[in-house]
Amino acid sequence: MSVTLLAGLGNPGAKYAGTRHNLGFTVVEALAAVEGLSWKHEPRFEAEIARWNVRPGETRWLVKPQTFMNESGRALRRLLDFHKLPVESLAVVYDDLTIDTGRVKIAVTGSAGGHNGIASMLEHLGSGFVRYRLGIASERPPGMDMADYVLGKFSLSEQQIIDQKLTHFVEGAQLLFTCSPADAMNRLNRRDRNETEQA
Repeated sequence: MSVTLLAGLGNPGAKYAGTRHNLGFTVVEALAAVEGLSWKHEPRFEAEIARWNVRPGETRWLVKPQTFMNESGRALRRLLDFHKLPVESLAVVYDDLTIDTGRVKIAVTGSAGGHNGIASMLEHLGSGFVRYRLGIASERPPGMDMADYVLGKFSLSEQQIIDQKLTHFVEGAQLLFTCSPADAMNRLNRRDRNETEQA
Protein backbone atom coordinates (compact mmCIF):
# COMPACT_ATOMS: atom_id res chain seq x y z
CA MET A 1 0.00 0.00 0.00
CA SER A 2 1.31 3.45 -0.91
CA VAL A 3 1.48 6.37 1.49
CA THR A 4 -1.33 8.92 1.27
CA LEU A 5 -0.59 11.07 4.30
CA LEU A 6 2.84 12.37 5.34
CA ALA A 7 3.17 13.88 8.80
CA GLY A 8 6.13 15.82 10.11
CA LEU A 9 6.52 15.77 13.87
CA GLY A 10 7.45 18.82 15.90
CA ASN A 11 6.24 21.38 18.39
CA PRO A 12 4.12 24.39 17.34
CA GLY A 13 5.16 27.99 17.92
CA ALA A 14 8.08 30.25 17.07
CA LYS A 15 9.91 29.17 20.23
CA TYR A 16 10.55 25.73 18.74
CA ALA A 17 11.17 26.68 15.11
CA GLY A 18 14.51 25.42 13.84
CA THR A 19 15.16 23.12 16.80
CA ARG A 20 16.43 19.57 16.40
CA HIS A 21 13.07 18.18 17.55
CA ASN A 22 11.28 20.10 14.77
CA LEU A 23 13.22 18.59 11.88
CA GLY A 24 10.08 16.71 10.80
CA PHE A 25 8.26 20.03 10.43
CA THR A 26 11.18 21.43 8.44
CA VAL A 27 11.05 18.60 5.89
CA VAL A 28 7.29 18.66 5.26
CA GLU A 29 7.42 22.46 5.00
CA ALA A 30 10.20 22.17 2.42
CA LEU A 31 8.22 19.57 0.45
CA ALA A 32 5.13 21.79 0.49
CA ALA A 33 7.24 24.71 -0.80
CA VAL A 34 8.65 22.57 -3.64
CA GLU A 35 5.15 21.50 -4.69
CA GLY A 36 3.64 24.99 -4.25
CA LEU A 37 1.23 23.89 -1.52
CA SER A 38 -0.28 26.15 1.13
CA TRP A 39 -0.95 25.29 4.76
CA LYS A 40 -4.35 25.60 6.41
CA HIS A 41 -5.02 25.34 10.13
CA GLU A 42 -7.68 22.71 10.83
CA PRO A 43 -8.86 23.02 14.47
CA ARG A 44 -10.98 19.85 14.30
CA PHE A 45 -7.82 17.83 13.62
CA GLU A 46 -5.51 19.96 15.80
CA ALA A 47 -3.19 20.19 12.82
CA GLU A 48 -1.98 22.28 9.91
CA ILE A 49 -2.69 20.52 6.64
CA ALA A 50 -1.55 21.02 3.06
CA ARG A 51 -3.77 19.30 0.49
CA TRP A 52 -1.85 17.98 -2.51
CA ASN A 53 -3.98 17.21 -5.57
CA VAL A 54 -1.52 15.18 -7.62
CA ARG A 55 -3.95 14.33 -10.43
CA PRO A 56 -7.71 13.78 -10.73
CA GLY A 57 -8.69 11.14 -8.22
CA GLU A 58 -5.37 11.19 -6.36
CA THR A 59 -5.01 13.39 -3.30
CA ARG A 60 -2.21 13.40 -0.75
CA TRP A 61 -1.93 15.30 2.51
CA LEU A 62 1.01 16.84 4.33
CA VAL A 63 0.40 17.34 8.04
CA LYS A 64 1.95 19.18 10.98
CA PRO A 65 0.20 18.17 14.23
CA GLN A 66 -0.29 21.19 16.51
CA THR A 67 -0.79 19.16 19.69
CA PHE A 68 2.85 19.35 20.80
CA MET A 69 5.07 16.34 20.27
CA ASN A 70 3.73 14.23 23.15
CA GLU A 71 0.21 14.08 21.65
CA SER A 72 1.04 13.80 17.94
CA GLY A 73 -0.80 10.50 17.66
CA ARG A 74 -4.09 12.05 18.78
CA ALA A 75 -4.22 14.45 15.83
CA LEU A 76 -3.20 11.81 13.31
CA ARG A 77 -5.76 9.32 14.65
CA ARG A 78 -8.50 11.87 13.95
CA LEU A 79 -7.24 12.46 10.41
CA LEU A 80 -7.01 8.78 9.54
CA ASP A 81 -10.48 8.13 10.94
CA PHE A 82 -12.00 11.09 9.07
CA HIS A 83 -10.53 10.01 5.72
CA LYS A 84 -11.12 6.31 6.49
CA LEU A 85 -7.46 5.53 5.88
CA PRO A 86 -5.57 2.56 7.34
CA VAL A 87 -2.49 3.22 9.46
CA GLU A 88 -0.34 1.74 6.68
CA SER A 89 -1.16 4.76 4.49
CA LEU A 90 0.65 7.07 6.93
CA ALA A 91 4.35 8.00 6.94
CA VAL A 92 5.86 10.01 9.79
CA VAL A 93 8.97 12.18 9.46
CA TYR A 94 10.87 12.79 12.69
CA ASP A 95 14.23 13.40 14.34
CA ASP A 96 16.20 10.41 15.66
CA LEU A 97 19.00 10.59 18.23
CA THR A 98 20.36 7.17 17.29
CA ILE A 99 21.32 8.21 13.74
CA ASP A 100 24.17 10.53 12.74
CA THR A 101 23.18 14.03 11.69
CA GLY A 102 22.34 14.11 7.98
CA ARG A 103 21.63 10.39 7.65
CA VAL A 104 18.19 8.82 7.16
CA LYS A 105 16.55 5.47 7.79
CA ILE A 106 13.14 4.15 6.81
CA ALA A 107 11.36 1.46 8.81
CA VAL A 108 7.88 0.17 9.62
CA THR A 109 8.54 -1.58 12.93
CA GLY A 110 10.30 -0.97 16.22
CA SER A 111 9.81 0.66 19.59
CA ALA A 112 9.47 4.38 20.27
CA GLY A 113 13.18 4.47 21.10
CA GLY A 114 12.61 7.21 23.68
CA HIS A 115 10.90 9.51 21.17
CA ASN A 116 7.74 10.93 22.75
CA GLY A 117 6.09 11.62 19.40
CA ILE A 118 6.47 8.01 18.28
CA ALA A 119 5.32 6.80 21.70
CA SER A 120 2.13 8.80 21.15
CA MET A 121 1.75 7.35 17.66
CA LEU A 122 2.02 3.81 18.99
CA GLU A 123 -0.48 4.59 21.75
CA HIS A 124 -3.13 6.08 19.46
CA LEU A 125 -2.53 4.20 16.19
CA GLY A 126 -0.58 1.06 16.97
CA SER A 127 2.20 -0.07 14.63
CA GLY A 128 2.19 -0.26 10.83
CA PHE A 129 2.91 3.35 9.86
CA VAL A 130 6.08 4.16 7.91
CA ARG A 131 8.86 5.78 9.92
CA TYR A 132 11.11 8.24 8.10
CA ARG A 133 13.88 8.79 10.62
CA LEU A 134 16.23 11.78 10.28
CA GLY A 135 19.48 11.69 12.22
CA ILE A 136 20.33 14.42 14.74
CA ALA A 137 23.04 12.57 16.67
CA SER A 138 26.08 14.75 17.27
CA GLU A 139 28.42 15.33 20.19
CA ARG A 140 26.22 16.53 23.03
CA PRO A 141 27.84 19.01 25.43
CA PRO A 142 28.85 17.25 28.68
CA GLY A 143 26.11 17.40 31.29
CA MET A 144 23.43 18.65 28.90
CA ASP A 145 20.02 17.11 29.50
CA MET A 146 18.62 15.10 26.58
CA ALA A 147 15.45 17.21 26.47
CA ASP A 148 17.50 20.42 26.35
CA TYR A 149 19.55 18.95 23.51
CA VAL A 150 16.63 17.99 21.25
CA LEU A 151 14.82 21.27 22.00
CA GLY A 152 17.96 23.26 21.21
CA LYS A 153 18.99 24.79 17.90
CA PHE A 154 21.44 23.08 15.59
CA SER A 155 25.06 24.17 15.91
CA LEU A 156 26.53 25.99 12.92
CA SER A 157 28.25 22.85 11.62
CA GLU A 158 25.09 20.76 12.13
CA GLN A 159 22.95 23.36 10.36
CA GLN A 160 25.31 23.28 7.39
CA ILE A 161 24.79 19.52 7.14
CA ILE A 162 21.01 19.89 7.40
CA ASP A 163 20.99 22.62 4.74
CA GLN A 164 23.09 20.45 2.41
CA LYS A 165 20.87 17.41 2.97
CA LEU A 166 17.45 19.06 2.92
CA THR A 167 16.87 18.36 -0.78
CA HIS A 168 17.84 14.72 -0.12
CA PHE A 169 15.37 14.56 2.78
CA VAL A 170 12.59 15.98 0.59
CA GLU A 171 13.35 13.52 -2.22
CA GLY A 172 13.06 10.70 0.30
CA ALA A 173 9.68 12.00 1.42
CA GLN A 174 8.51 12.15 -2.20
CA LEU A 175 9.63 8.54 -2.75
CA LEU A 176 7.44 7.34 0.11
CA PHE A 177 4.36 8.28 -1.93
CA THR A 178 5.37 6.11 -4.88
CA CYS A 179 7.62 3.32 -3.52
CA SER A 180 7.58 0.70 -0.83
CA PRO A 181 9.62 1.66 2.26
CA ALA A 182 12.37 -0.79 1.25
CA ASP A 183 12.57 0.57 -2.31
CA ALA A 184 12.60 4.16 -1.05
CA MET A 185 15.47 3.34 1.31
CA ASN A 186 17.43 1.61 -1.47
CA ARG A 187 17.02 4.59 -3.79
CA LEU A 188 18.06 7.02 -1.06
CA ASN A 189 21.13 4.92 -0.29
CA ARG A 190 22.12 4.90 -3.96
CA ARG A 191 21.77 8.68 -4.20
CA ASP A 192 23.74 9.06 -0.97
CA ARG A 193 26.59 6.96 -2.36
CA ASN A 194 26.59 8.87 -5.65
CA GLU A 195 26.75 12.22 -3.86
CA THR A 196 29.61 10.95 -1.67
CA GLU A 197 31.57 9.69 -4.68
CA GLN A 198 31.10 13.00 -6.52
CA ALA A 199 32.13 15.13 -3.53
